[in-house]
Amino acid sequence: MTDPGLYRHLDEMAPWNDRLQVLEVIGITDEAPEVKTFTFRSDAQTWFRYKPGQFITLELPLDDVPVMRTYTLSSSPSRPFSIAVTVKVQPGSVGTRWMFDNLGIGARLKAFGPGGDFTHHNHPAAKYLFISAGSGITPMMSMLRWLNDCSPGTDVVFVNCARRPEEIIFRKELELLGTRMPGLSLSFLIEERSARESWFGHMGRIDAVRLPLLSPDFREREVFCCGPEPFMRAVREMLQGTGFDMAFYHQESFGAPPVEPVPAPFSELPSDADATPAEATVAVRFSLSEVDGECLPGQTVLQAARASGVRISAACEFGLCGTCKVKKLSGEVEMNHNGGILDDEIADGFILACCSKPLCDLEIEA
Repeated sequence: MTDPGLYRHLDEMAPWNDRLQVLEVIGITDEAPEVKTFTFRSDAQTWFRYKPGQFITLELPLDDVPVMRTYTLSSSPSRPFSIAVTVKVQPGSVGTRWMFDNLGIGARLKAFGPGGDFTHHNHPAAKYLFISAGSGITPMMSMLRWLNDCSPGTDVVFVNCARRPEEIIFRKELELLGTRMPGLSLSFLIEERSARESWFGHMGRIDAVRLPLLSPDFREREVFCCGPEPFMRAVREMLQGTGFDMAFYHQESFGAPPVEPVPAPFSELPSDADATPAEATVAVRFSLSEVDGECLPGQTVLQAARASGVRISAACEFGLCGTCKVKKLSGEVEMNHNGGILDDEIADGFILACCSKPLCDLEIEA
């Protein structure tokens, strides 16, 4: 039983504020080859408010030049006094390799978030189907942990794919949850056998033949999918081929949409004297840096800041992660974000610099 006293003052405490507090490492766990979980608490020991499946962005001080990396939270908000990310070192990893080599207990990092819309809280349903591959299991684990704590009888089919048996992340915990959650149907799908560990379960890749065997009623379920882009594309195309209603399909991806070209800063004026002149530049004042810059037609506040030598932290740069959130002190912008900022933050004057274009002269707290 959870000690009621642990939560006694929760309603009196303020949640973690990414503009005021940093994260402190309190635990590091090996999950699989080249996979670790890093558990954090707030340096002010506040609590964390987020939805299961959301992500945070970590600022990693590589060689004194901060690098922004976005990671899904594998922890559950039902246990609000710590958060965790579970990360895998990929070939060519820079930020994750730095975490493996440099983070220890007590280390502190600046972080931004949480953010993201990939969560079952936004799509309540009677039955769910979770499909994941590799480290794409992390948001599913966050959602499953929440369901185990708050609604353990929920009907969930969980299909987790991995290359080899020893690469199944959270395998022991998943198997334990399978014995505790009466509505959980758990299946592992392995691509190849291993000399390190025997395997007697399902083999191969998920396809239109195997899916009905693992989840006969998959057409009646809300589907969440996360993994490498080729994996998610294959799952998406498979479901479309079966006639599945894709309105009930959701996937997690940090890939940016196609970048629209920024118009040239200057264009030739038309020869017609009555023609409308080219759009003028807009003045931007960065108050904390005490820098006066300008934003060219078509540029964002983030682009203007970089051109003026002002550093604003940014990660995804398409309005999803919320890392580039800054306070607008005066002026108006056109902001087209992808869920990286809350309505109450907008009401308080905050904008995302990466996807905000000035409509008039601005003053920014940066």
